[in-house]
Order: sequence, then structure tokens, then C-alpha cells
Amino acid sequence: MGMKNHELVPASLAAQIANLRYGGVHKLMRELCKHKLLSYERGKHYDGYRLTNAGYDYLALKVLAQRGIVVSFGNQIGVGKESNIYVVANEEGKSLCLKLHRLGRTCFRNIKGKRDYHQHRKSASWLYLSRISATREFAYMKALYDRGFPIPKPIDANRHCVVMELVEGGPLCGVYEVNDIESLYDELMNLIVKLGNHGVIHGDFNEFNIMITDSGKPILIDFPQMISTEHVDAKHYFERDVNCVRDFFRRRFAYESELYPTFEDISREDCIDAEIKASGLTRQMEKDLLKEMGILENEDEETAQTEDESNKESEEEISNLRLQVEESVNSELASTPDVQASTLANNLGNVMDRTLNLENERPRDDHVNADSDNESADSFDSAVVTFDSENECPEIVKSQCDSRSVYSTTTTATIAPEVIKAKVKVALQKRGKKEQTKRVLVKGEAHATTRIRRENKDTIKQSTGIWGWE
Repeated sequence: MGMKNHELVPASLAAQIANLRYGGVHKLMRELCKHKLLSYERGKHYDGYRLTNAGYDYLALKVLAQRGIVVSFGNQIGVGKESNIYVVANEEGKSLCLKLHRLGRTCFRNIKGKRDYHQHRKSASWLYLSRISATREFAYMKALYDRGFPIPKPIDANRHCVVMELVEGGPLCGVYEVNDIESLYDELMNLIVKLGNHGVIHGDFNEFNIMITDSGKPILIDFPQMISTEHVDAKHYFERDVNCVRDFFRRRFAYESELYPTFEDISREDCIDAEIKASGLTRQMEKDLLKEMGILENEDEETAQTEDESNKESEEEISNLRLQVEESVNSELASTPDVQASTLANNLGNVMDRTLNLENERPRDDHVNADSDNESADSFDSAVVTFDSENECPEIVKSQCDSRSVYSTTTTATIAPEVIKAKVKVALQKRGKKEQTKRVLVKGEAHATTRIRRENKDTIKQSTGIWGWE
């Protein structure tokens, strides 16, 4: 939680977030540093702790173990430029594949130019970017698996871990003999076109991301880099996927075909890119695609129907309240003279209309403006005061109003409205000052500043002999 807005989390902030009953946070963090789940580092302005990749792995594995997805952990079966692959098993003893995303390696640093994970953020930690990559891959796998694509079955995901079905086979780069080269070539090219028809491009369709089962069936893996067919460079990535397959078959099997798909051969059948919010797809493009597929119109009709029903229900409630008020007023005015009863009924009706209008005009947000509330209360009190001064109720009606109705002569406040408004403002200001977040004083911040000054003095002393200063 502290690493959301801190590169190094101070010990005081970690203790405040943990909020342990008996304390001891510093001792626990030192113990975690011994097991290399945390690392203590000295920053430029203050010292603090940082969560390591091993600690992030333990957090994700704990959740998967509690769910019963991962019970035993096996060997490592693969290493990629941005992930590690392991064999795990569930409660039934079935072997599964666990993929740990590892963004931030030296060979894959230019992620901001290749992926849109940053979006509007200026900076983000590699652990958070790994988490986004894993969630996006799991969403792609679910959408593709539901549509019958040849991919491993997605099982579960947590943080930067994705658990999927284990493919019994090996990558295409390790295959040197194929029974039917032409059919495998055609199947891979058809798979590229099928992905394009559903609105996505793999972006890394090569021999390393294609698994061949024992029966010779190709299985596609690795999906975080997928983009939409509406991307600016969609044609470039599509042609690159096609050329990767052609070059591999020419090098490995000495097979080259004149038939290969082009970007113009794509005819959209589905909108996976709009469902997953793929890279390169803007909101306006998403709306246009959904309208073409006939999905957005149905949603608009459903939302309109729900809004009409809610409006009808609110109108019915208001009319029922009006009827109840009129019945209560008529029952109370049954024993009064005709002239006084008519004036009293008219004034009560005016007051109720004003209160309903005020109630409808009030904002529906939780954080209501105190001044508007006080103004509406003052106007309501003034209406009641004018009604009491201009129309004097008989004693019978006064006693009934005191016991049954909230609009009685006893509701006139003895304190001036201006005084009440001033007191409310002062109370709200005090509450706002209390709720303001105070600056967390970092323990060791002064120590870090003193350390920097000492280092500067030491540097000056060491350089005096070089420059001949005394």
C-alpha cells in the first residue's frame, strides 16, 4: 500500500498502515529483510523499505494457496524476457502452469514505448506494471478461450501470477520434423486471420510463442502485447506476424508458399478489442464498433427503460405523499370555521409545495454544501413564521398541530438564523481542519540529510590535496 506513492516506504508509514495492536512493526520488517522479502535502502532524502520480487511472489502464492489453486510447487520450465514459467499442482494433483510476470529486466526496459501500461502516469513501479500485464493477459485468455481459440485454459490469476492449463508438448522452435508441413502452415495463417477478424493482433506470433502438442496441434501462448486492429501500427504488426511464420518455415523446413494473408483480408466478426479495451482503441472507436455490432443500441435502450421506471416510481411516491398531507390537513381542519379553514389550508399547501421544491433542488451528493442547507432552512423557517403571524390558528388547531403536525406555532426558533448559520460554519471549518491529512514525519529524514552533508564535507576534504587548497 505504501509503494503506491512511495518509491521507498518509511518505517513510520509502514507502522501506521499496519496498525498492529501491540506494535513490533520494525522488528517484523527486519525479519522480512533477512529472508529477502523486503529490502532496506538509503534514498536521497530518506531511508525506507521496498518490496522485492520474492516478497511479491509470496503474497500472490499465499492467495492462490488459500483458494486451493496451488498446493505444490515444481520446477522451472521456461524463462522469457518478461516472465518465469513454473510447474505447480492443485488439490487433485493435476499439473498446472504458473506464469510469473517479471517486467523491468535489462533486456526489456523500453516498455513505455512498446506498451500503453503507463497511460497518463509519469512513473510507476515494475511490480505494478507486472500486475497490469498479468491481469490483461488473463482477460485476453478468457475472451479467446470462450470463443474456441487454441490456447491453454485460464484457471486463475492474482497480482502478477497467472495459472493456466499445462500444455503437453514443446515450443515450435524445438520441432525439426513435421508430418504435414502444408497443413500446419495453413493452420497458423488461418489463426492469424481469425484473430484479426475478432479485432485483435497477437503482435509476437513466432516459433517461441507457439506450442506443438504431442498430437501435432498448435497452441498459442503469450498475450500481454496484443493490440487492436484499429491501432495506428496494426498493419505493421500484422505483416510482421505473417513474415515471422514464413521466415521460420523457410529456414527450418525449406518451405515457402506464395499464399499468405494480408491486412486487407481481415473482415471483422467480433470485438474482443472493445471488450478488453485493447491498446490502440479509443473510446470513440469503441462506441462506433459496438454500434456496428448492434451491442450499444441494446444497452442504451435498457438504460432508458430503467431510467423511465425510476422516474415513474419517484413521481408515484411524490403524489402519494401529497395525498397523505392533504388528507391529514383536511382531517385537522374539519372543526374550524370556513374562512379560517380555507386560508389555513391554502397556506399549508403553499408551505408543503415550497418544502418539496427545496427537497428536490437539494444536491444528492454525500458532501452537501452547508451554506445551501442553511439557506433552505432559513427560508423554510421564514415561511412558517409568516404563516403563524398572518393566520392565527384557534386553540383547538394549535393543540392538534402541536401533537400531530410538524408545522406548528412552536417551531419558531428563539435563536436568530444568522447566529445558527455562523455556528454551523465554524463547526464545519473545525471538522475540515481535523480531517486534513497531516504530513507524515519520516523517521530518519534528518539522519539522511546529515549523512549527505557529511559526505559532501568528506568530498571537499579529499579534493583539497588535488587542487592545492589548504
